[in-house]
Amino acid sequence: MSSSPALRTPAARRVCAALAAAALALTAGACGGTTKDSAKEDDGARTSGAKADPNAATKKGLTVAFLPKQVNNPYFTVADKGGEKALKELGSTYKETGPNSATDTSGQVGYVNTLTQQQVDAMAVSAQDPGALCTALKQAMKNGAKVVTYDSDTKPACRHVFVSQASAEALGRSQVQLLGEQIGYKGDIAILSAAQTAANQNTWIGYMKDELKKPKYKNMKLVKTAYGNDDAQQSFQQTQGLLQEHPKLAGIISPTTVGIKAAAQYLSGSKYKGKVTLTGLGTPNDMRQYVKNGTVEGFELWDPAKLGALAAHTAVALSSGQITGRKGEQFEAGDLGTFTIGDDGVVDLGKPTVFDKKNIDQYRF
Repeated sequence: MSSSPALRTPAARRVCAALAAAALALTAGACGGTTKDSAKEDDGARTSGAKADPNAATKKGLTVAFLPKQVNNPYFTVADKGGEKALKELGSTYKETGPNSATDTSGQVGYVNTLTQQQVDAMAVSAQDPGALCTALKQAMKNGAKVVTYDSDTKPACRHVFVSQASAEALGRSQVQLLGEQIGYKGDIAILSAAQTAANQNTWIGYMKDELKKPKYKNMKLVKTAYGNDDAQQSFQQTQGLLQEHPKLAGIISPTTVGIKAAAQYLSGSKYKGKVTLTGLGTPNDMRQYVKNGTVEGFELWDPAKLGALAAHTAVALSSGQITGRKGEQFEAGDLGTFTIGDDGVVDLGKPTVFDKKNIDQYRF
């Protein structure tokens, strides 16, 4: 979430269609092209008329490249190692490449172009921006590469399958639900996000805002959304700024692993420790000390290693012709089980896990 635990998912499309005005909570890219006609065009572009053969043999010797939003980001390191392990077991080759900054969109485009020139069999990409990679990814598909997005999507026409951490709606609403329980459904709250263009963040925030409209949250008020750009120092400073601007803040939601860790670091050494509640998406290894010292009561996340592994299995299944990205197709993903492709070529990993003092030592990632 980067993950930086950023793009249009079927859930984002549904919230745009169902809520109309609430769609303004999402970025323009997150809600772009939501008509039935454009959905059909997207499906056609993505599947290119190919037919799946679920009984086809799994190809070996493939080269699958992982292109995260940011290399050396702890979250993506875990996710991509999960992909590497899965590819080794499948008899294919793993490689990783990508920008050093989570906001270097033009750089990410350049890496896609390079991978296309290198004629990799497939690429797993976590998109920094909803539409910026589309031209490059479409060229990659035209050249025969299978394109999987994971963690953060692009437009459906620009990839074959999106491997989602969980449904966007479940992730957005559950973070508000968790914070509400922790603060007694009362007080001003803020959101510390990644980049303003991070589509997964924006989609989740859209659902957070919609969840807050429910009667039980009538005494909770979202006063600000800040952006730390998935940079530890910026996120730390944004947390400090939020509390200077809103000293009576009751809670903060940070739906990004970099952001929540930086916010916890600031809170743990400040007068706000134990007074301002922090939750969001983080890794157990990053957040363990802050849960144990009382800075954080509980937070949530999926297992990023499993997300990377599912992206790898999906890429190989596509390359083997077992799936094309059409709704209803199924494929096996080793120990992860059997998965079914949903609307707009999306596969959900599963429900997030809440980590607290009772269970955090059971997880090591």
